Amino acid sequence: EDWYIIITDIADSTKAIENGRYKEVNLLGASSIVAILNIVKKVEIPFVFGGDGASILVPPSDLSAVKDALVTLQYIARSSFSLNLRVGIVPMSAIIAAGFDIQVAKLRISRHYAQAIFSGGGISYATELIKDYGIPNIYQLKRRKNNQTVDFTGLECRWQDIQPKHEEAVSLHVLAIGHSQFDVNQIYREVLDKIQDIYGRGGDLNPILSTRLNLSFSQAQLTPEAKVRTQHQDGISQWLYLWRMRCENLLGTLFMQLKLKVDGVHWGSYKMLVANTVDYQKFDDALRIVLSGNAAQSQALIDYLDRRYGAGELVYGAHISDRVLMTCLVFERIGRQVHFIDGAGGGFALAARDLKQRMHNKALNWQVFLRMMRLRNRK
Repeated sequence: EDWYIIITDIADSTKAIENGRYKEVNLLGASSIVAILNIVKKVEIPFVFGGDGASILVPPSDLSAVKDALVTLQYIARSSFSLNLRVGIVPMSAIIAAGFDIQVAKLRISRHYAQAIFSGGGISYATELIKDYGIPNIYQLKRRKNNQTVDFTGLECRWQDIQPKHEEAVSLHVLAIGHSQFDVNQIYREVLDKIQDIYGRGGDLNPILSTRLNLSFSQAQLTPEAKVRTQHQDGISQWLYLWRMRCENLLGTLFMQLKLKVDGVHWGSYKMLVANTVDYQKFDDALRIVLSGNAAQSQALIDYLDRRYGAGELVYGAHISDRVLMTCLVFERIGRQVHFIDGAGGGFALAARDLKQRMHNKALNWQVFLRMMRLRNRK
């Protein structure tokens, strides 16, 4: 009960998306995760990346340092990107007092990465507390001047936009509706079964092919990482960091093409390692997944979801793009790392907006949905 839920997101991210800046939005969302992971090192903390932000649980012993780091990240977002990083900090005790819970499971994706799964309604409730402008928000992190240096070690954003395995990438967000937890679980099982019937099973669902991974040398694609990693330094430091990334990417490209082994890293198989540690499906009170297929497959999926939506069993949102973005946390070149996947041009953020519109069409809002979750928890 003494832990805290950290919720981060880019306020008004739709405008940034319309201006073609979704890669920057993704990077700042991932930056909030890596900044906290580099502070909380005594325990393995759970987190979920949401495209334009993240949900992270932290122990009270590290809360003060986490606040300082996130204030600095807010400053970087404003000064370097002209974006507003919203940060909320909700005590777990407030979640429990409101009748919700946060249950955590661990899913082993590969030997290098275990993904957190959240259920119980607590993450949804905390998110609504942070984003509800209708009430004075005591949980939002208040801006204060803080130009301290934050450790962003591990944050990398150096791959070109990736052509998905098939024709298109679908960023999907599904929220099951039911009066009992059994009903809700059953709906998610059926949706996942349908996805597998349409797109395949196991590794077939992974939208990334290792052969389509290429390091970038583009200033536009590399500059966001340079802005975050150089923090408060001058333009010359940022320029030098940019060229250092280009040199490292050149060496990495040569090592991978020549299949060299350097400092214990087998570069010939590195792309395969990356493809096997991608975070393309997740669950945090709702199902979110990036799929790759053709237009006929996506239409079959949308038709199925429309039928379930019409029956009042779920709401969903989807966004289709021709590319995917990858933002990476690499703590060990051969070891602990995760690669966040999202659809280009809006991905999960626009899928969430699409879902909210369908909720509105059904006269269903988050307050109603949260009441349903609270009732299920009591049962």
